[in-house]
Amino acid sequence: MAHDGADVMLSQGILIEDLLTLTAAAIPPAEALLEQARLSVRAVVEEDGRVSGRLVEANQFAAHGLSWLATYVEALRQMQYWADKLSSEGTFGEVEQLIQQIAFGEYLSQIVGGIQMNQGEMVRLPDLGLGLEALDGFRTAEVQTLMARGNTQGARTRLVELMQERSAEITVGRTGLDDELEMIREQFRRYAVDKVEPFAHEWHLKDELIPMAVVEELAEMGVFGLTIPEEYGGFGLSKASMCVVSEELSRGYIGVGSLGTRSEIAAELIIAGGTEEQKQKWLPAFASGEKLPTAVFTEPNTGSDLGALRTRAVKGEDGDYTVTGNKTWITHAARTHVMTLLARTDPGSDNYKGLSMFLAEKTPGTDADPFPTEGMTGGEIEVLGYRGMKEYELGFDGFKVKAENLLGGEEGKGFKQLMETFESARIQTAARAIGVAQSALDVGMRYAQDRKQFGKPLIAFPRVSGKLAMMAVEIMIARQLTYFSAREKDEGIRCDLEAGMAKLLGARVAWANADNALQIHGGNGFALEYTVSRILCDARILNIFEGAAEIQAQVIARRLLG
Repeated sequence: MAHDGADVMLSQGILIEDLLTLTAAAIPPAEALLEQARLSVRAVVEEDGRVSGRLVEANQFAAHGLSWLATYVEALRQMQYWADKLSSEGTFGEVEQLIQQIAFGEYLSQIVGGIQMNQGEMVRLPDLGLGLEALDGFRTAEVQTLMARGNTQGARTRLVELMQERSAEITVGRTGLDDELEMIREQFRRYAVDKVEPFAHEWHLKDELIPMAVVEELAEMGVFGLTIPEEYGGFGLSKASMCVVSEELSRGYIGVGSLGTRSEIAAELIIAGGTEEQKQKWLPAFASGEKLPTAVFTEPNTGSDLGALRTRAVKGEDGDYTVTGNKTWITHAARTHVMTLLARTDPGSDNYKGLSMFLAEKTPGTDADPFPTEGMTGGEIEVLGYRGMKEYELGFDGFKVKAENLLGGEEGKGFKQLMETFESARIQTAARAIGVAQSALDVGMRYAQDRKQFGKPLIAFPRVSGKLAMMAVEIMIARQLTYFSAREKDEGIRCDLEAGMAKLLGARVAWANADNALQIHGGNGFALEYTVSRILCDARILNIFEGAAEIQAQVIARRLLG
């Protein structure tokens, strides 16, 4: 096992040689506790031998708490996978050891004492119907050692000392990815540093669209075709590559990191549910950036309840469709060439079964005339953050869609087709969250080193360095959970549960990091001129879009209890 010149003993007396043995031994008790919690919650929500949606909703706090507990347990599993992999490669150095030690110490302690679902809601074991006897498995020497000595002030201080020494490194600790993916990371980090970070705050303050020159450069770099198969003009790379690119671009600015999301979702829809003709027409155009798509799903009064959508698509005698209705929270709508549009084609239905997906073509707009296409209008929604692509409300009145642009050529499949994209969308959103969290760490670290108070830099104060250490640790935890779901997706394994967990945790980490980075800035963080004010605004959306945290927890709970 590589020590990187470190002493043979980590902070507060955990031997390096013992660390992986300790953390491995802590996982089975956590898994056993999760199973107890699952059975306890299931007993409350079960009716006539089946899980009742009504009872899950009535016991929502317990159900969502179960989701968070399961997320923590899976996160610990993936941290162990990461640490074992690095150890076998001889690259498990002191930084990585400290991250592992602090992660297990903190998350085990939270499992016992209360998991922070958000800053105002903490789930404890009694909320899951469990008493103190459920913690019998946690009374082992291994778990108790990690809880007592894992996340200490000494460990956090030492980690930040190493972070300062290695400030030139792109990430805090080795990620566990292969050299090819790390080369991709380096390429996009350089691009973000040169072409995004110097300008992002101005784009935000002026509420401007990301310049088309950036979109064109990303297209040349292959961002829009990363995971599209080579036979359709893409690179055919892994979801892990998409994670790395999304991380580093979002680290520069979430708006730039999100440009590829539209193409990712649209391509997934067509790959999974499109006809061969639709694949041949659209996928090469998406991959090259020649055509930019946008997702048009949400309606003003439905939110996450997609089964209640009211926008109608009526088939005419010529086979083409006429769309009428209203949509909202449409990202990057003005510039795009095609909308993945979800509408009701069965007027007699009132649920998801009557929905169909369309590849609705439109003419890209200009600043003066953002929506020139006949039959559609739009207005901008002013937002706190995530501004670089802008958000819009759209109205459709007599808007025409060609028959050939019904996805898959079959009505009534729209909701099912959309569900098939949720895994990739949530993996990608988790990666964006990691990028925002990393951005918060970057600016927080720089400020803490540069700002002097009482004769020394802020970073010398333990409460400040402790914040930075936990920011770095939770980035790695969220990263490993995200990479795990990406590996499963690449291997064709169902991963809606794991992708949901990655998104749930990643969004919380991004918000916590942004909040802590602003706190480190003190009063200056409240000033619009400081970058951290934008990062805070950008981070806030991650707990809402692609499934709000509460919806995400509900979905995870239904899977766990089913």
